[in-house]
Amino acid sequence: MTYNQTDTFKQAVPNDKRVTNIGRFLRKTNLDEIPQFFNVLVGDMSIVGPRPHAIEHDANYWFILPDFEKRYTVLPGITGLAQVRGARGVTDDQKVKMQHRLRYDLFYIKKYTLLHDIQICWWTLKSTLKGDKNAC
Repeated sequence: MTYNQTDTFKQAVPNDKRVTNIGRFLRKTNLDEIPQFFNVLVGDMSIVGPRPHAIEHDANYWFILPDFEKRYTVLPGITGLAQVRGARGVTDDQKVKMQHRLRYDLFYIKKYTLLHDIQICWWTLKSTLKGDKNAC
């Protein structure tokens, strides 16, 4: 994405002029996530878990959505149940979409198993190969 230091926080949206052609390709193919594996190697992230949100989102939803803080009881993940189930991309109807993501995240945390993580990785791979319409 292009960067303007004077801009305020704004999520990328479909056809966003700030997204470069190479950035669009990297995002659609999930190749932009490769650097996150360094965070996994140093122990700051997991491969599967609740996807981290922008600081602005966390600051906003921490007090609005019940149990939002429970997302922090596990490491954030490169991929997650919410993303493979369609709750990925722009949160333009922010509260409803964030509630939807939170429900998936809490379900994932409550029902965690290694087999489920493997399944989520498989679903992520399938989504990557197929392409995800919600990836901006």
